[in-house]
Amino acid sequence: MFNLMETRTVGAHDLSMLLWRERELLELLLFKLEEEQLLLTAGKNRWLGFATREVEQVLERLRQSGVERAIAVHGLAEEWGFADGAALREIIEHAPDEVWRDIFAQHLEALGELTEEVRRVRDANLMFLRSAARMARETLGAIDPDAGTYDTQGSAERGGPGARFFERDI
Repeated sequence: MFNLMETRTVGAHDLSMLLWRERELLELLLFKLEEEQLLLTAGKNRWLGFATREVEQVLERLRQSGVERAIAVHGLAEEWGFADGAALREIIEHAPDEVWRDIFAQHLEALGELTEEVRRVRDANLMFLRSAARMARETLGAIDPDAGTYDTQGSAERGGPGARFFERDI
């Protein structure tokens, strides 16, 4: 016979599976960002393009997963009676039983932790990249004596009297 409670959990099961996939993709993204960081810290710039491309591929898969999740949330919204496009916190509030509340709460916590870890590694990588770019500009500035100096905002200034360590016009 057909069980009404089973039909009420099909959408929740689908959404839970999509959230598991998103968690796995975030873990893969974290791995790729850490891989990129290792290349940056080791000075292996030759392979940086490959690592960056892999990060972009994982990000694209995450975007696709986000679309799939929105579709699953839409279906679940009809089953559980909450607003379409609801955030995971709202889904937890509207869960019909404790089991689904716990499952989605665990997804929310894990996704939050992974997102924070990804953000931390991404920010560190950006610092490494900025440092590498600054060192490259300074190296090129040493080769080109007319390269100029940096202003108070960190932008390169061209022209003028040239870079100097001491003020000569005293």
